[in-house]
Amino acid sequence: MQRGDYLLSQLDVLESESIHIFREVAAEFEKPVLLFSGGKDSIVMLRLAEKAFRPAPIPFPVMHVDTGHNFPEVIEFRDRRVAETGIRLVVASVQESIDKGRVVEEKGRRASRNRLQTVTLLDAIEEHGFDAAFGGARRDEEKARAKERVVSFRDEFGQWDPKNQRPELWNLFNTRITRGEHVRVFPLSNWTELDIWDYVRREGLELPSIYFAHTRQVFERDGLLLDAQTGFANRGDDEPAFEATVRYRTVGDASCTGAVKSVAEGLDEVIEEIAATRITERGQTRADDRTSEAAMEDRKKEGYF
Repeated sequence: MQRGDYLLSQLDVLESESIHIFREVAAEFEKPVLLFSGGKDSIVMLRLAEKAFRPAPIPFPVMHVDTGHNFPEVIEFRDRRVAETGIRLVVASVQESIDKGRVVEEKGRRASRNRLQTVTLLDAIEEHGFDAAFGGARRDEEKARAKERVVSFRDEFGQWDPKNQRPELWNLFNTRITRGEHVRVFPLSNWTELDIWDYVRREGLELPSIYFAHTRQVFERDGLLLDAQTGFANRGDDEPAFEATVRYRTVGDASCTGAVKSVAEGLDEVIEEIAATRITERGQTRADDRTSEAAMEDRKKEGYF
């Protein structure tokens, strides 16, 4: 992009746009929160938030919707990164939602707590009075994401209706809501998975180790390699575990997040691998999103991320 007598790189343009979104939302809303899982997208968002407000501290907390079925490497990284920044961490626990009777845990081989996060998230937003939640969704993930606005309106029940979204002209955002409503904000809307990895390399950001090739006990189900080490995926007797060299493209609930075979041990190798793939991140790694093309859209309408 040409501006005056200097040239901005693609990453510079994306970074500038995201920083503008962070500043605009912080100025317009009373209690924003950044959804932070310890995954690559939320790590990039945290860096962008740091840049948006430095030298002042980030003016809002981060929140992790914790299913209790996490990869240990990710939780260790989450806690360490939060401690380094000095930002306040809010943990919304799915296990607490189960204990309180707010949700009922799924049973069976393919049981997952992933869908249960919806109630936990909405309860936490109401409890803490958050009126804007920054999420790491990118429009290259799957079809439902592409229907989102940057500032995505949620009604008083926390539900998303793609037909009830506000127009967004250029970088002008409609931030008006009434009490009980809130918005989800997606500063990475125009980023791709490859952009995320390029930015991680440029900024020298640390990521959890499972994003890179390592030896792991896994088993195969429905064409996915699921984790056999944590015990969260309800492996059956007819699903033998075996050792493989894998890495993760995303780090969600361990019960339904698949690994991919890979020998990419460093950033350059991962970026080459991502540049060559033609399968989306969610399509290759998320068992719960394979049930139908509308699976994610249905969950978003219920109030999911």
